[in-house]
Amino acid sequence: MSKQSGPPAILALEDGTIYHGRAFGAVEGARGEVVFNTSMTGYQEILTDPSYYGQIVTMTYTQIGNYGVAPEDVESDKIQVAGFIVKELSRPTRTGAPSNWRSQKRLEDWLAENGVMGLEGIDTRALVRKLRSGGVLRGIITTSVENPDDAVDQARQVPDMAGSNLVKYVTAQEAYDWIECLHPLDINSHNIYGDQYRHLKDQPEARFNVIAMDFGIKQNILRHLTSRGCKVHVVPSSTPAEAILAKKPDGLFLSNGPGDPEPVTDGIETVRTLLGKMPIFGICLGHQILGSAAGGKTYKLKFGHRGGNQPVKDLATGEVEITSQNHGFCVDTDSLLDKGVTVTHINLNDQTVEGLENKKERYFSVQYHPEASPGPHDASYHFDRFVKLMEESR
Repeated sequence: MSKQSGPPAILALEDGTIYHGRAFGAVEGARGEVVFNTSMTGYQEILTDPSYYGQIVTMTYTQIGNYGVAPEDVESDKIQVAGFIVKELSRPTRTGAPSNWRSQKRLEDWLAENGVMGLEGIDTRALVRKLRSGGVLRGIITTSVENPDDAVDQARQVPDMAGSNLVKYVTAQEAYDWIECLHPLDINSHNIYGDQYRHLKDQPEARFNVIAMDFGIKQNILRHLTSRGCKVHVVPSSTPAEAILAKKPDGLFLSNGPGDPEPVTDGIETVRTLLGKMPIFGICLGHQILGSAAGGKTYKLKFGHRGGNQPVKDLATGEVEITSQNHGFCVDTDSLLDKGVTVTHINLNDQTVEGLENKKERYFSVQYHPEASPGPHDASYHFDRFVKLMEESR
């Protein structure tokens, strides 16, 4: 059991609830929508996932930080979460270092370097039960504990996630090419993804030109594309359709990202213009934007899907995939009934839409993260679907 050593701190929620704990990492404070993630591992990928921009993430697993921080595991160039909450921060007492041969620093030091505040020692089970029962809440983490009522007032001033365009804060500022492939990570250089995925030095010959619209893209998504022979050109979310068509791509990829899809009007309009002109594959926010471009509507979920154990059923085969997910909004099934779009996958926990397809216009999308960073690899075949669709469209 690690010993809490940071200054006293509180989590104040907009409903007036106060949780007392200890701060770690940075101590400047944090504000945002408080959500929870059910993954047991993968905290580094979670922290650097742009889809969490503007959110305070609570881990349901009790001990976090035991394997430290490794540079290979980041999903973007910085920590994206607004704040981080754990039951217990793992602090090795014997060696002073995390138990991981790849680790280069401790979690709390990494958070401090990135200016992100953490909170430990609160009853995370009680917090998660509150969020599951009543829905996600706005909150702040602060070391100013003398007047909790002021903290509650500040929590109520946090902008609501619904209606907020957060993509503009995480998208690329200018276009760039991505060339890195999936790489082996274990000590014996065994490729955990299988022999068909090779390291950068064995990069497969590029057979397809793919434009990736960056709504908050994760790096492992890009690695999956390049490892399948795609030459990937990443563009900002505001890139117009004419600029994409000028590149003469074989396919268009729509990335994950944070917040409400409805305010991302420039991205929706671009995708709407490109429907039917090339194969399109969307993931997470990209799935919601594709659904919106096809004429559908989206809505906010009560507490979202965040974790590496979400069961999804393929309606065509009846097979169930265990998937990695991170989203708070969903495409409305009824809004697509007369749009020529087929619902291909559903979430078995709440029956919400997890996949869409339009064979005639050559596009499909999934709500979950098939690149599995972190999470199971059940759904990685969707990248092969995209490649096959581009092959068939030539």
